[in-house]
Amino acid sequence: MSKWTRRTFLAGAGVTLAACGNGIGNSRSARIDYRVELALQQMYKEVPGSRDLADRAAGMLVMPTITKAAFGWGGAYGEGALIIGGAPVDYYSMAQGSWGMQLGVQQYAHTLFFMNEESLSDFRRSAGWQVGADVTYVIKNKGDGVGIDTTKLRSPVIALVYGRAGLLVGATLEGTKYTRILR
Repeated sequence: MSKWTRRTFLAGAGVTLAACGNGIGNSRSARIDYRVELALQQMYKEVPGSRDLADRAAGMLVMPTITKAAFGWGGAYGEGALIIGGAPVDYYSMAQGSWGMQLGVQQYAHTLFFMNEESLSDFRRSAGWQVGADVTYVIKNKGDGVGIDTTKLRSPVIALVYGRAGLLVGATLEGTKYTRILR
């Protein structure tokens, strides 16, 4: 009899999510919406200041489950929703490639906060948006006392990483690309 642990459940969920496509108007979108809502609840609970940041943002891209695996070469994949005015308006996939001294498997969630209409419009108009130098990262590790001082953050896009599980060790060079899911 196999024993289900949080890690095996998350790994199975990540593989299932990575293998499936979705689009607006089908059961996949409802599943992503549910996962996005759970991720937002977790973020608001774990990271002080995140609710204020969400209230001030023009929009948020919530990626509830990203699975990353690496052995020298690495990759990550996840799907999520763009939230504007409290409702999902589009669905996106995130793909990441990396290379370097790295080993392991990790899952995490992240939210991109678009702090003005210009950054949100740039994201929505692009055929495939890549993380650039104008993104500020806030990373929440287990046991960290990380909070967000929203009065000091001035970037047009803020990336908040939270809900990490698993272990990935090493230094990498990586690229992340977000693409709108069309079905």
